[in-house]
Amino acid sequence: MSPILYVIRHGQTDWNAERRLQGQKDIDLNAIGREQARQNGVDLGEILTFENRPFDFVASPLRRTRETMEIVRTAMGMPPKDYRTDDRLVEVSFGAWEGFTLKELKATEPDRLAERKAHKWDFIPPGDDAESYEILSWRVGSWLASVTEPTVCVTHGGVIRTLFRLIGDVEKEEAAEIPIHQDQILKVDPEMKIIGWI
Repeated sequence: MSPILYVIRHGQTDWNAERRLQGQKDIDLNAIGREQARQNGVDLGEILTFENRPFDFVASPLRRTRETMEIVRTAMGMPPKDYRTDDRLVEVSFGAWEGFTLKELKATEPDRLAERKAHKWDFIPPGDDAESYEILSWRVGSWLASVTEPTVCVTHGGVIRTLFRLIGDVEKEEAAEIPIHQDQILKVDPEMKIIGWI
């Protein structure tokens, strides 16, 4: 039987606010992001009190996810650093495009950007380390297969999109476009193939 997951996207960063492709760049939360994390912690504390069972806590190792996790745990009255990280939860790599906005890329690489728009799930940006959402889904799937107990996970928008595809059976192009909220908690029941915001 697959365990229940509660998944939180990291709080807002200045690059999120500027709509920059953040990927694996290590960007800190801004004040809005810290408040989003705090409120998610308050809400999660109420949910887990109702659940009344132990949960594993895991985050992507990037600063914005670790800070979100520590704020969440503090708001729940838990030791902030008592969690683990997993490299498989790192955001998709946008390669050479990281740090740019889509508007900037439209001016410099309109053909590549049009290709991305047409096939976003499978598109790999330029750069040796760049990934598609499909490639990202392979490592997220590996992480998912390793989860053996109820888990709270703090991760990234791209990772959460792959969960909609892997668990919710959402078509790939739809999954690539799903809005991923920073001020809500996603409940995932792999056994029942249920995934949705609470």
